[in-house]
Amino acid sequence: MQVTNWQKISSQPQYQCDIFSIRKDRSRSPSSGREHDFEVLESCDWINIIALTEQGDLVLIRQYRHGTEEITTEIPGGMVEPGEEPLAAAKRELAEETGYQADDWRQIGLVEPNPAFQNNTTYTFLARDACQTSPAQPDENEEIEVVIRPLDEIWSLIDRGIVKHALVLCAFFHLIRDRKLSLPGV
Repeated sequence: MQVTNWQKISSQPQYQCDIFSIRKDRSRSPSSGREHDFEVLESCDWINIIALTEQGDLVLIRQYRHGTEEITTEIPGGMVEPGEEPLAAAKRELAEETGYQADDWRQIGLVEPNPAFQNNTTYTFLARDACQTSPAQPDENEEIEVVIRPLDEIWSLIDRGIVKHALVLCAFFHLIRDRKLSLPGV
């Protein structure tokens, strides 16, 4: 059976907050002709940054996450503002969350966090030769600790469950896959 697009019949907003909204779509199956309701979580695109210092160390952040009610260790990242390009968002978020900047930027991957019910994309950028140029200036609802670790420590942090954010793990997959960067221990 060849899969084809479903026909959207209607779409109704259900809920809206600062970081996402939910809509209910009514769509028709192309094979059976039956109509079904689907909830879609609409969110802006996101970015993740793997920032490496001039010495090749990794710039990590630690912060409290309300969803899991724990302090997590992650890479810098955040939302792409309306009308903002993903690279511009990556540069802004790195500077805000860590005070670091870099001149050498490259997009190394993208993922759809969960296309079953989300409509957004997460972009991963590699920032090389990052250096701290100012104090971090996180958003008013963020309390962030900047942590610098050797890049080859990331595997131990993942193995020990210290780094376990799914989109951060995807970012490191993109780093491994990136053929222009060799990683110790891989």
